[in-house]
Amino acid sequence: MTTQVEMSSGIQIGDVAMVVDGAELTAAGGWIDVESPRDGSIIGRVPRGDADEIDVAVAAARRAFSSWRDVPSRERGRALSEIAEALVPELEKIARICSLENGNALRTQTRGEAAFVVDCFRYFAGLAQEAKGETVPVRSDVLDYSRREPLGVVGAIIPWNAPLMLAAVKIAPALAMGNTMVMKVAEEAPFSVLEMARICQQHLPAGVLNIVTGYGREAGEALTSHQDISKLSFTGSTAVGKRVMEKGAERIVPVSLELGGKSPQIVFPDANEDWIVQGVIAGMRFFRQGQSCTAGSRLFVHRDIVESFTEKLVEALAALKVGDPLDETSDMGSIVNRTQYDKVCSYIADGLGQPGAKLLAGGIPDGQGPRFSVPPTVIGGVDNTWRLAREEIFGPVVVVIPWGEEDEVVSMANDSHYGLAAFVWSTDIGRALRTAHRVEAGWVQINQGAGQALGQSYGGFKQSGIGREFSLEGMLNSYTQQKHISVNLIH
Repeated sequence: MTTQVEMSSGIQIGDVAMVVDGAELTAAGGWIDVESPRDGSIIGRVPRGDADEIDVAVAAARRAFSSWRDVPSRERGRALSEIAEALVPELEKIARICSLENGNALRTQTRGEAAFVVDCFRYFAGLAQEAKGETVPVRSDVLDYSRREPLGVVGAIIPWNAPLMLAAVKIAPALAMGNTMVMKVAEEAPFSVLEMARICQQHLPAGVLNIVTGYGREAGEALTSHQDISKLSFTGSTAVGKRVMEKGAERIVPVSLELGGKSPQIVFPDANEDWIVQGVIAGMRFFRQGQSCTAGSRLFVHRDIVESFTEKLVEALAALKVGDPLDETSDMGSIVNRTQYDKVCSYIADGLGQPGAKLLAGGIPDGQGPRFSVPPTVIGGVDNTWRLAREEIFGPVVVVIPWGEEDEVVSMANDSHYGLAAFVWSTDIGRALRTAHRVEAGWVQINQGAGQALGQSYGGFKQSGIGREFSLEGMLNSYTQQKHISVNLIH
């Protein structure tokens, strides 16, 4: 059931049902209002699903699994390819919905994210036949071989900051390997994924992909606890990830976790150039308001260049426009909601209250800018032990920490319970590689601040997660299990 309402953005949303068993499903618990950070308007509602709706969705996925697992891999790949092609003419609409619901800027962030969805389905469609086993020459009279089989019903949970990308990178590989899925989307940003799922339904058997909505403490808890879930895949905060891991441990269910980060950016003294400043800005994920687990928010700059480099950074950030997410001239949009906005402001206030802290750019908003907007903020004079340098802010705040010796900066970079991403900036490739090898992070970039790319095995060290995504290896390890078969050839 979709009751459409014309919004000031020109996008029609309204009451949007869940997608379960190839059909629409509402919830006995009522509806959740979804507020746009752009202007505070209620852009629509989604069902407040709980354990009852999760039961329905998991039962549908379990029924569908019995036949979907036996669909030839080539045909599963063909279905994913058809989904990709069907999404192409809908990308602008989906991107605009996403910007409207989570506040990310359309031009700099959400259009690219929507395009990634198509690439993702195409990529994993091409890998659908790669679930290959092995033969093992143990004895001449015995045939020993292995095969990869799907796990079953995958329970997936995604956050609001990049819902299209994070949904696609779980859906496509899981389905390619013959699993079915029940995915809970974030109540703050459900509409773009639901729109994508409706297109998927046209090319999938009923029950293969199910999208549910609701609060984490109700729908999320029910999904992670469900006895018929064979795999849990979660992207979100480390605190919630620990809870998901606990629920998986109760039933010995495999769990993949992509969690928080406090990623270091290490700038060597030979890296005092304008293009590196732009790379640092990209690595900080300012174009997503810093609302990214890979944001390089700890900026370690060598003492010889810290003043000049920081001046260039501040000047470049001043040129960014913080505005309406749907405005084509906006570089940055809005923080997703009041709770997150207040959290970001409180971190800034706490940091500036520390002895020696220097506000170099941005700061606590004065209320004159767009709603829930925080300017790109740079704070200098920071010690690596401060909360500002240790805790994930999830906002457009970067701290500048000077360093002098290579061992010193590597030690500071690694002094964190996170280990998701890192960035190294130097024109001396030997030094850059040596540093990259020593930094404790699952993904290290040298002289670039790009986003994740299909084909990379992306995931974290330490409390930033378990498992890998975005790659062939991630697909096989996350969504298949190996079976060993021995055949006596004599008797």
